[in-house]
Amino acid sequence: MGYVTRLRETVGNRPLVVVEGAAVVVDRQQRILLVRRDQHTWGLPAGSKELNESVMETAVRELYEETNLVGNRPELLAVVSGQGMQCQYANGDQVDAVTVVFRMGRVHAHVFADSHPLEHQFFRLKRLPGTLTPLTQEVLRLVDLSIQAR
Repeated sequence: MGYVTRLRETVGNRPLVVVEGAAVVVDRQQRILLVRRDQHTWGLPAGSKELNESVMETAVRELYEETNLVGNRPELLAVVSGQGMQCQYANGDQVDAVTVVFRMGRVHAHVFADSHPLEHQFFRLKRLPGTLTPLTQEVLRLVDLSIQAR
């Protein structure tokens, strides 16, 4: 059970200011890696930080858990917070998130038999899916990937 889950047992669904964790940008040739969050929404690989874990470790772990890609050489891109970063999850939990965003240098696939990644794919920056998570929208607004692409 994660730290935020245990905290929720005490505070219920009320809004929490949380260092939500980390998000990862993997971009290749004007394409960006996104994962399907639900039937209608796509977003960056991202997730909550655990106790005693650095946000850099969170980024590497979440990328792997959601895509089976192992990343290294994370570079800090942005810290996203403030207006537009409040959300309510399907279970009613409310957060005002602070998310640290990293660009992952190199990635490679590493699949274990018991892993179950989310659906994921690379999208051209000029042809992104219609509905993006608020975090993904804010990252794309803040960070001009076309200039920084390698």
